[in-house]
Amino acid sequence: MRITDKFGRPLQDLRISVTDRCNFRCTYCMPKEIFGKDYPFLPKSQLLSFEEIERLATSFVKLGVKKIRLTGGEPLLRRGLPELISKLSAIEGLEDIGLTTNATLLEKLAGELKGAGLKRINVSLDALDNKLFQSINDSGISTERVLRGIDKAQEVGLHVKVNMVVKKGMNEHEIVPMAKFFKEKGITLRFIEFMDVGKTNGWDFSKVVTKKQIFDQLSSHFKLEQVDPDYIGEVAKRYRYVGSNTEVGFITSVSESFCSTCTRARIAADGKLYTCLFAAKGFDFKDFLRTGKSDEELEKQIITIWNQRTDRYSAERTEESAKNKDRIEMSYIGG
Repeated sequence: MRITDKFGRPLQDLRISVTDRCNFRCTYCMPKEIFGKDYPFLPKSQLLSFEEIERLATSFVKLGVKKIRLTGGEPLLRRGLPELISKLSAIEGLEDIGLTTNATLLEKLAGELKGAGLKRINVSLDALDNKLFQSINDSGISTERVLRGIDKAQEVGLHVKVNMVVKKGMNEHEIVPMAKFFKEKGITLRFIEFMDVGKTNGWDFSKVVTKKQIFDQLSSHFKLEQVDPDYIGEVAKRYRYVGSNTEVGFITSVSESFCSTCTRARIAADGKLYTCLFAAKGFDFKDFLRTGKSDEELEKQIITIWNQRTDRYSAERTEESAKNKDRIEMSYIGG
């Protein structure tokens, strides 16, 4: 079954946050002064169980979802995650399962994740320079540990991409070194414009390094050719290094909105469904599932929510709306 929203956008992709906890305190996502030692993270009872996630995912797949991505927080902190991946892999009609991670636990878990049915990982890495990287993640974790995780993931056969959030005054000088490094490794690097997800990261337009600015930096060192999207709703604008099969991508939520082709729904760590990364309110499927609703009622509720969807935040963003609009934090909703 294929369902669409008010603008005719189909439901194709589902992001599921399995935990709101993370072992990083990145200054643009979970700054330590807010997410400190006393921060009240969700207790296990307030997270969806693996069985509840499986049930939700099964209903979403029946309604058109082809791809699921597991996020966090840091999803590898969720105990027993390969068990969940195994459950999801068995859902008839699901074509792809991916995971976004900071890779700090990947060296240990890559083989188990691959064996459970995981196909792809996106690794978040914002700098190669170790001192800079540690200042960004604010947790003392080294680039070496992340790179070992990437190597292990490739070794076991996971398809790897690397995501770099670029923020003015933070790491724009790492754009070319990162590109050179991952070009040599044959790994796609995707540059993400600094976004106003949540209300705690001090976002404003002056801190955004746009796709054009990044592209201009890269063009002074590499010849790039544009690559056509593989499917409707593909987020990244893709380019290939001329003479190779290695790509770079740009996720341009600020400078070049892709709202018109957005096909993603998101389930936050507390079980709420959000129809936009920048949403403030979601539908509580945790309570819905725990009050004995049938699969038919579950699917009907998903259809109703998606049919009513009108989100176009990035296309409508203004400096005023970015400052004043409430938004769920990235640590709950994932990327």
